[in-house]
Amino acid sequence: MLRSPPEFWHRRGVLPALLAPLGWVYAAAGAARRASVQPWRAPVPVVCVGNLVVGGAGKTPVAISLARRLAALGERPHLLTRGYGGKLSGPLRIKPERHHYRDVGDEALLLATAAPTWLARDRVRGARHAVRLGASVLVLDDGFQNPSLVQDLKLVVVDGGYGFGNGCVMPAGPLRELVCTGLRRADAVVLLGPDRAGIADRLGSKPVLRGRLVPRAGAPYLAGERVVAFAGIGRPRKFFDFLGTLGAEVVKQHPFPDHHPYREDEIATLNRAAAEAKARLVTTEKDLIRVPLAFRRDILTVPIEVVWEDPAAVDLALARVRRKAWPANG
Repeated sequence: MLRSPPEFWHRRGVLPALLAPLGWVYAAAGAARRASVQPWRAPVPVVCVGNLVVGGAGKTPVAISLARRLAALGERPHLLTRGYGGKLSGPLRIKPERHHYRDVGDEALLLATAAPTWLARDRVRGARHAVRLGASVLVLDDGFQNPSLVQDLKLVVVDGGYGFGNGCVMPAGPLRELVCTGLRRADAVVLLGPDRAGIADRLGSKPVLRGRLVPRAGAPYLAGERVVAFAGIGRPRKFFDFLGTLGAEVVKQHPFPDHHPYREDEIATLNRAAAEAKARLVTTEKDLIRVPLAFRRDILTVPIEVVWEDPAAVDLALARVRRKAWPANG
């Protein structure tokens, strides 16, 4: 299970420099793998929503947004995910009322609220099942570094506040591959939030789709509320800061490892902390999935969605791959 990103991933220094050779090996191995695989061409378009860093960029809400936009445009989108954190390998169609996050992962259950969702460690097998059951377009949540499927629209999601961290490949930094090689393969960059990391300056002529994460309709109004916040996501601080932008007074912050399965005693401790602080306990929609059912009622969540700066540009990007079909190669 991925722990919280180390602090040195945010900046250059001695430790990243010492670990850099391992990062070069990791990057080279990934490039060799991508070059050695003959990808399968699905008979429907494949839209990949990926990123270059480990966790926390905002891929899942972007994938959900694109699936809903495609559905509104008359398509039958199906989502594909590897089900990170779950025990099952698939392929199987996610049923939120039946599947448990320990089996399929928390992200798969969120995706399934937007469109038919398939868990498949083997992306090709998952794609075949989805097409057989009526998908007219596939949206791949993550998988930018996975070469098994031909990807007709490759989108790299970047958090404008975090960017690419210290610019080093794991374990020296948060990158899954070198920025230059990743951006070269991408068709466009999805830039979420204010560009505090100067990402746009590095993109040249690469198309940029700008958006921001906002509370979804029906989310609790937190302005002026005292809250005790906890999160087990890629970068918990991002959620804590987000609460501050909503006007909440975050009196205590409790970060957990990414995809952390919460125990009853942990939630009981958090409840006591909130009671002592005369505050509400709040977490992310994804974290609530990993909270024992009996404790969920008293925890606030802030469901989020992507609001696009130029929705027409997003639809134009999707239009370039919509309603195309190719003979499958096997």
